[in-house]
Amino acid sequence: QVQLVESGGGLVQAGDSLRLSCAASGRTDSRSSMGWFRQAPGREREFVAATRWTTGGFYYGYYSDSVKGRFTISRGGAKNVLLQMNSLKPEDTAVYYCAVDTTPGRDANSAYSPTTYDYWGQGTQVTVSS
Repeated sequence: QVQLVESGGGLVQAGDSLRLSCAASGRTDSRSSMGWFRQAPGREREFVAATRWTTGGFYYGYYSDSVKGRFTISRGGAKNVLLQMNSLKPEDTAVYYCAVDTTPGRDANSAYSPTTYDYWGQGTQVTVSS
């Protein structure tokens, strides 16, 4: 079992920054992939960013087109993942969920799909006013 706890959400104005944190406990290690998804009211959960361990010995970051260049995902050790969100826009408003995939070695495209991930946090609200 893996437990995930997100923090760092809040209410900000357009153009501001926020940093989300996610701490994992339980059966996860450095080879586990960790990612962020978000869900706005009336919309499906969508991929935001993910970080995956590579055979080259480093974490590789994946981003959706809508956040590329504004958001940065990073790992703080084996059990923590951060999402630095800059230049926030009203359309970034959503509940943000942290997720963990405990199966190493999946193909790269699987990082984008919510069905890849085994465990999810409860979510943290991010609201960006115009």
